[in-house]
Amino acid sequence: MASLQASSFLHSSAYSLPTLSRKRTITSILDLPKTRASNIPLHHLQTGRLAEELEKARSYTSLKTTFVDKKFTKNDENYGSDSMVMEKLYAILEAVADRVEMHKNIGDQRDNWNSLLLTSINAITLAGATMSGIASTIAAGAAPVGAFKISSTLMFIAATGMLCIMNKIQPSQLAEEQRNAARLFKQLQKEIETTIAIGEPTERDVNEAMQKVLALDKAYPLPLLGVMLEKFPSNIEPAVWWPQQQRSGQVTSADCNGWNAKLEKEMRSIVEVLRRKDKEEYLRLGGKALKLNKMLAISGPILTGLAAIGSALVGSSSHGSWAAILGVVAGSLATVVNTLEHGGQVGMVFEMYRGNAGFFKLMEESIESNLLDRRENGELFEMKVALQLGRSLSELRDLASSSSNRGGEVDEFASKLF
Repeated sequence: MASLQASSFLHSSAYSLPTLSRKRTITSILDLPKTRASNIPLHHLQTGRLAEELEKARSYTSLKTTFVDKKFTKNDENYGSDSMVMEKLYAILEAVADRVEMHKNIGDQRDNWNSLLLTSINAITLAGATMSGIASTIAAGAAPVGAFKISSTLMFIAATGMLCIMNKIQPSQLAEEQRNAARLFKQLQKEIETTIAIGEPTERDVNEAMQKVLALDKAYPLPLLGVMLEKFPSNIEPAVWWPQQQRSGQVTSADCNGWNAKLEKEMRSIVEVLRRKDKEEYLRLGGKALKLNKMLAISGPILTGLAAIGSALVGSSSHGSWAAILGVVAGSLATVVNTLEHGGQVGMVFEMYRGNAGFFKLMEESIESNLLDRRENGELFEMKVALQLGRSLSELRDLASSSSNRGGEVDEFASKLF
């Protein structure tokens, strides 16, 4: 009877080992089955079959123990480096989140500058024109004439100085720069969060994130003095807010990582359309906006300066009537010009066109880089390009086919978003 109980016990213990070994802790694999099985002598077994099964169970337990030990040893070796990479990414993520808030707040502040300065300068200019007109209606030599003349002249001079400063810094353009920076930093924040969520980041991810942060800091600086972007550049170039992409210089085989010859030809055709149509169009529009902004920026201070001269000569015997007309008309025109320039936010429009051209330039470089090193999966990259251009995959392929058949000359733009 005792031998039957021992046999039954060994039989159930031997078959329970695979079930227990599925658990992830070493304790559940090693403790109960191995200890009890090893304390039972083999001569108590009733059949050779049970002895064979017990030996198999012992061998299975030994293999599992060796595997788990090796696995934990490997993880212990990489734990320090993986932990440091994650800490670096989280540090960069905190800095990026802080920059998002900074650029957002400063963008709101500079947008307020634009509206407040526009309202103040227009009020000063209109008040000066009104005083100049009143002074011209008062008889020469009367006491109030001098007060009105001096007040209107000082107002026009103050408006001229404020307009020169406002036209130099272009608050509407500054606000657009900060809005773009906040959006791009938020996009970078999402990229880092996705990298962390996917798991297993590397030092390469850390270096790329650092380079992107520094490139954005350079493209959209926060200070005004010394590093402010040129508001009236001689040459119009697309905005660049990304680091220079490292290229291996070696062309990978066409059928690799989801890429093939057909997809490669399609991407090259898309690059040609982006370069000839979209980017060139936005650079052309940016040039027109820049010319208009220059004309308005020069005209405003000139008109307020002429109004100041006219108001100073009001009441004189030789230039009385013409001086009054000059003061009132020039002051009124200055208000109109100032409203068109800063109320219409022409500087912001120029920056928007420059940023759009930069977006298409980034797409060109990204496609050309992937055509060389095949870093991203081909099918996934094609879908990303289609989404960025606001097209479906079929529409993107039709555009590439049309561009290829016509030698890059197509009537439509690649992007349907803007």
